[in-house]
Amino acid sequence: MTTDENDIDTATSGATSAEPNRRKLFGLAAASGLVVGATAGLAGGVALGADSNPPVFRPSGLRRFENKVVLITGATSGIGAAAARLFAAEGGRVAFCGRRVERGRAVEQEIRAAGGEATYFRTDVLVEDEVRGFVDSAVRTYGGLDVAFNNAGITIQKKLHEYSAEEFDRVLHTNLRGTFLAIKYEVPHLLRAGGGTIVVTASSNALATDTSRGAYTASKRGLAGLVQAAALDYAADGIRVNTLIPGTTDTELIRRASGMEALPDDAWQVAMRQWAKSNVPGLGRLATPHEIASFALTLASDEHPYLTGAQLVIDGGKTAHA
Repeated sequence: MTTDENDIDTATSGATSAEPNRRKLFGLAAASGLVVGATAGLAGGVALGADSNPPVFRPSGLRRFENKVVLITGATSGIGAAAARLFAAEGGRVAFCGRRVERGRAVEQEIRAAGGEATYFRTDVLVEDEVRGFVDSAVRTYGGLDVAFNNAGITIQKKLHEYSAEEFDRVLHTNLRGTFLAIKYEVPHLLRAGGGTIVVTASSNALATDTSRGAYTASKRGLAGLVQAAALDYAADGIRVNTLIPGTTDTELIRRASGMEALPDDAWQVAMRQWAKSNVPGLGRLATPHEIASFALTLASDEHPYLTGAQLVIDGGKTAHA
């Protein structure tokens, strides 16, 4: 059984499909006695997963992005939203986008209530004019651009012959073309600033994939190549571009894709611990959004000036297993 990486924020598209995952994850839940009605077995299930608890997140206290302008796509939930909070907590002035206005406003208000600076812009990365408008509006709002975290994406999971051309195009256009558009309109502002950093979220599926992920894998592997080309295009201009390759991450999307969004949190956590024991060799658990977002901040910071054109894997050991 496999599941999908959660580097993706469905704010960029209202269409996702994951029937193979739903069947498999429901099978897992039933086998573990964890479906909604099976609460009597929950305590025992928690004990089974107790050795794979994720670490408690604590803010770093660093101020690596003090007064820097940070742009994030796909940030109304999941990894993107976590990154928006972390960049703001480290002094960044954060402009972020997504399609879900209510969620975007909530993230913006949360950041501001905590003393950070952030502005949400409703944007669909499928639409070129909206991407250009988002980047230009972010620059006007905060007076420049220093860091871009291009994180938006979707998945539709089917065997290749079952995709409609429109479905296949939607995944490629959101994940790959949407990132191209973001970089296209970010780069002129970074050039005017004298340099900066771009981080692009790909997926461990870019390295090792599974059934029913043809469109998603093609788009994510394409991103790795796009980043390499961009890194070479702009190295002389002081712009570093790197690929973040996360493993399976516990976000809202994975619950929705599995059809288990109604499962109580405790039961969901146990189900995922049991799945991860067999499917994430190494740490044996899912990543948290903050763990992946924290790594994105490291790649976006000035700490590693020699790092560009790289593919940095953070997957708990998932792809280390042959």
